[in-house]
Amino acid sequence: MKRLFIVLLSLFLAVSAIAQAPAHYYDSAEGLRGNALKEALHNIIKGHTSISYAQIWNAFWSTDNKGNGVVWDMYSDVPGGTPPYTYQLGMDQCGNYSGEGDCYNREHSWPQSWFNDQTTPRTDMHHIFATDGYVNGRRNNYAYGEVSGAKWTSRNGSKLGSCKTPGFSGTVFEPIDEYKGDLARALMYMSVRYYGEDSNWKSSDMTDKSEIKPWAMAMLLRWNKQDPVSQKEIDRNNAIYKDYQHNRNPFVDYPEYADMIWDPNWVIAEDESESAVSIYPSPVQRGGTIYLFLRHQEVDQVTIYDLSGRVLWQTKVASEEMPSLTLPNDLQSGFYLLHLSNGNQVVMNRKLLII
Repeated sequence: MKRLFIVLLSLFLAVSAIAQAPAHYYDSAEGLRGNALKEALHNIIKGHTSISYAQIWNAFWSTDNKGNGVVWDMYSDVPGGTPPYTYQLGMDQCGNYSGEGDCYNREHSWPQSWFNDQTTPRTDMHHIFATDGYVNGRRNNYAYGEVSGAKWTSRNGSKLGSCKTPGFSGTVFEPIDEYKGDLARALMYMSVRYYGEDSNWKSSDMTDKSEIKPWAMAMLLRWNKQDPVSQKEIDRNNAIYKDYQHNRNPFVDYPEYADMIWDPNWVIAEDESESAVSIYPSPVQRGGTIYLFLRHQEVDQVTIYDLSGRVLWQTKVASEEMPSLTLPNDLQSGFYLLHLSNGNQVVMNRKLLII
């Protein structure tokens, strides 16, 4: 079984990279975990092509364009609804502002003061987003966190207030749920990209130089699972790689890398101790059957999302060692997100390729 699982995992990783990373991009990270994986990923993505700070405005046309030149602002967007205001790329740049809706600027999700305003991270597009200038200013250089008793709330529901996340009680900024995974993966990228290159960095409530503090990492790992990778992130990652920096955010390509590095309870097949969940076959034919190999886990519900996060199919399952699932015929060929849960607990988020 161990050999079968390793073969299946290798096949899954190879197939799931087709639509995103170029062939062999992550070969040197294969089979690693913990700090060894972190170092391997650092070596893959380091030394990227840097653009100027002024060039970021033009880069937003590729990276933060919601369509028709509308800024994709995670601090004002209302997924599935109507945003309170929108901006046109190239026309509404800050500038001065006195309130929400005045202009957009360049938000460093890893604030500049945390890396001591050093040049390379200051223009690293993988953590810089187009956002409302006023909300960006309210976020300031506070850590991300989960708020209890908000003292200020933006018009899309982002909050500033006291942290209720275990391990920290200071002031934090909480984005809306639909973008928590985006920002978690951006911060994880920064931690790995500048691993060992942070001698002049400062520390913060959330970070110790390029290392993310345990309370914050536990939260980001949770956000990474609760808000799976969207098509927005995939397109952004591809644009930064192709047109600007020529490096990628590994946690957009493979969200599971986060647990493999930072979750001490994450395990993969070693001797007879097999991973919590594996899938066979992957890829799977349209309308075909997949089998879930469960080890030390219980699953009671399976959900399939498209890459924008829309629920396409959901079913209850019996929590047996190897439940089988026959997929609906109306799921077209392509990539999907397979979400396994047990009650309120997320067991697994993984890409599924249907052919």
